[in-house]
Amino acid sequence: MSKQRISYIPLEKMDDAMRAEMERCAREGTPRPESSAVRAHVPAAFWSFANSWRDIFHTGVCDHAIKELARLYVSRSVKCEFCGNQRSIKAFTGKLEEAQADDLINFEKSLKYTDQQKAALAYAEAITWRLETDDAFWERMHKHFSEPELVELGCFIALTMGQQSWLRLLNIEHHQVMAGTGASMAPGFETAEALAKAKASPDYWAKQDASPTKAKSAA
Repeated sequence: MSKQRISYIPLEKMDDAMRAEMERCAREGTPRPESSAVRAHVPAAFWSFANSWRDIFHTGVCDHAIKELARLYVSRSVKCEFCGNQRSIKAFTGKLEEAQADDLINFEKSLKYTDQQKAALAYAEAITWRLETDDAFWERMHKHFSEPELVELGCFIALTMGQQSWLRLLNIEHHQVMAGTGASMAPGFETAEALAKAKASPDYWAKQDASPTKAKSAA
């Protein structure tokens, strides 16, 4: 594994409230403890992310499963392996299926998504790849989402895109902080050993081309 670029703050250097949030991360995931332990270098950064994540990802006006699909689309696009190898337990319990994580880059042609889910992914695609949009694009967005939902979803996509683009650079890994729990890990990544095996496979998602057709043709 590549050298880690920013260290983890140990639990004993955190106050009671931060430790309680770390325990929640270990128990429920999304986020997992490692990324929170990095943000703990600056308590304001730690709480700014934790509170924003709670308010516009885990709760809010837009369906949580829709936001989870957008989060995973960003993971595939920016190739943040730390983020892409975890799942929201809330979203994948009764709403999303793991097979839906496999077609994200080619979502428009996939049969695994509803029209609303495809619209959300098109929104994530346009933001992530800085695509031009037209009236037809926005008519599609307004057909499937209210303006408050579009605001929340857009803000969430922007938040997770920024965080994932940064975390990708840090070379942090799962099962390093508060190890021993597989909470919110993707299937096949629940332990350090399973994660290493999955990442060594030639079919590992991060080894695949993630750019959409539009982005390729514009390159």
